[in-house]
Amino acid sequence: MSETTSVRVEPADTPTPAGRSLSALDALESEAIHIIREVVAEFERPVLLFSGGKDSVVVLHLAAKAFWPARVPFPVLHVDTGHNFPEVIAFRDETVARLGIRLEVASVQDYLDDGRLQERADGTRNPLQTQPLLDAIAAGRHDAVFGGARRDEDKARAKERIISLRDEFGQWDPRNQRPELWDLYNGRHTVGQHVRAFPISNWTELDVWRYLEREQIALPPLYFAHEREVYLRDGMWRAVSDVSPARADEVIESRTVRYRTVGDMSCTGAVESDAASVADVVREVATSTLTERGATRADDRISEAAMEDRKKDGYF
Repeated sequence: MSETTSVRVEPADTPTPAGRSLSALDALESEAIHIIREVVAEFERPVLLFSGGKDSVVVLHLAAKAFWPARVPFPVLHVDTGHNFPEVIAFRDETVARLGIRLEVASVQDYLDDGRLQERADGTRNPLQTQPLLDAIAAGRHDAVFGGARRDEDKARAKERIISLRDEFGQWDPRNQRPELWDLYNGRHTVGQHVRAFPISNWTELDVWRYLEREQIALPPLYFAHEREVYLRDGMWRAVSDVSPARADEVIESRTVRYRTVGDMSCTGAVESDAASVADVVREVATSTLTERGATRADDRISEAAMEDRKKDGYF
């Protein structure tokens, strides 16, 4: 699928023919659009985390449908590690320009340059995103932050509510979760606090890909099979680049791979695949027994509770 394909935006409230129930995708879409509209109605300065990855692309598409024919009424924010895949940054910029949305960028590199952060010994910058994220939220006075996290990705994310409170320090307390009975969302917060909102929390990776297929949504080409120079490290195929060079004992090979998630190059692995289209990926994901983060994210292997520890500190 071309990365320049336009997002198809149609009214979200098209009536369902009498006697026909909503499909599973229709129900998920309806729930997500309801969440987005509720947050925009209740909060003053929402923002959407947008990296150009598939989940944030889907959330942005849902937001476009939720407010069509008007533009999305909030900006998007990207915490740029400086080690992102160039293809994804290009796709990010093309997408926000096409939709006429304001892009806010928080740069990890800026924090490294002025000494507010230091490089990690392992070279991974994903854990360094927390402080730039929290500072950007504070600077923008954002009281609600949309994200594309899903419960099936990680057990820490499975603990998260759809509307999740963050304290004055941006931290998350898994023991302080609000009930969400009957799809009623509690957004109450005090000065300095904010909420994280997850419209596709109940989606699975397969749901996301089936929705991408149905809606004909464009993605960065990294998500599809392509030839790339890689080397094997810790059971994952890592791309050869300036930020993730192969060690002396690691053999560089040319393989047909694709990415299930497109995070920081220093910690994101590829999987061998010949899935060259969305339909191919749907079939591949349907038979997978390992989540995309478990298969391709080295930063989640730092410890058993790596994701939860980062979330407690303010990470998404």
